[in-house]
Amino acid sequence: MRRRPSFDFVGRSRLWFTVSGAIMLLSVLALAVRGLNLSIEFVGGSSFTVSGIDADVTSDQLEDAAVSAGAAIPTAQLVRDGAQVSGAIVRTAAIEPGSDVESAVADALREVGQADNVEVSFVGPTWGERISRKMLEALVVFLIVVVAYISVRLEFKMSVAALVALFHDIVLTAGVYSLFQFNVSPATVIALLTILGYSLYDTAIVFDRIKENTARLGRPGLLTYSGSVNTSMNEVLQRSINTTITSILPVGALLFIGAQALGATTLQDLAIALFVGLATGAYSSLFIAGPFLARWKEHEPEMQRLALRAERREERAGDTSGDGETEPAAADRHEPLEPRGYVRGPGRKPRSQR
Repeated sequence: MRRRPSFDFVGRSRLWFTVSGAIMLLSVLALAVRGLNLSIEFVGGSSFTVSGIDADVTSDQLEDAAVSAGAAIPTAQLVRDGAQVSGAIVRTAAIEPGSDVESAVADALREVGQADNVEVSFVGPTWGERISRKMLEALVVFLIVVVAYISVRLEFKMSVAALVALFHDIVLTAGVYSLFQFNVSPATVIALLTILGYSLYDTAIVFDRIKENTARLGRPGLLTYSGSVNTSMNEVLQRSINTTITSILPVGALLFIGAQALGATTLQDLAIALFVGLATGAYSSLFIAGPFLARWKEHEPEMQRLALRAERREERAGDTSGDGETEPAAADRHEPLEPRGYVRGPGRKPRSQR
């Protein structure tokens, strides 16, 4: 018995593409206007680790003290031991190591926080540039391997559709970081690479089922390619939802309980990227990758021929349910079916009439 899709992913693809396009446009605008809040590991800078501070001190007080002492672009992050504030990490633009400004900032932080100790470290911009270049090189190699593997295992067009979904996830995640000015640290990069793997995993499951179901396309008039994609996605929908929920729950606990409630703020950079990326990855595998693939494949002459055959079969079934007198379908008359967009040349007869 043929299974009927319960949710029309491909038929409503225009809606999904419009929504995703609007969100991606907003993300790009946020990146262009606000940029990313890169940590000193990428742009270089000075880091002041303050320990044994007053439990009542706030991050705003620490930032104001650093600015008053001559530091630029300070960001203060409190470190908690349980619910109790035990220290802070204040990052600033690069300050010459051993300079008077560095000493003044350390003294100001020690005074305002009544701290026991202040340790200073300096990261040069060259280190961040080298890390960023290596990261981009690794990303390019990763994408090449992904395209090669999916092309061999499944199909080249599926690998392109998977990359489109990956691009969608990266832009949305970067847009969230830019819009809310979350700190982008090496932990964020690790989380981003994890997101890429998860998004591909979910997309590969959907595409593998599509490949299995497209074998039935050889049966005349049973399914179009879009119908096969819809069927496949509905078959794996429950699995995708369950996988997403079980993945997001521990990440959400890490973000909302570990980082926010218990004060483990050093986990925040990792948890935010994972939380946003897992959500967008699950969405893109169902609403972007599959519909994009179906739209693309439907332009192939063979898929257009199958769609035309299925359409005529549906018309014949409708006529049969009416007055009972029907015109036999072209497929049943064994006449050749011309794909949409293809016009037969003048004087050329159907094969059955030659």
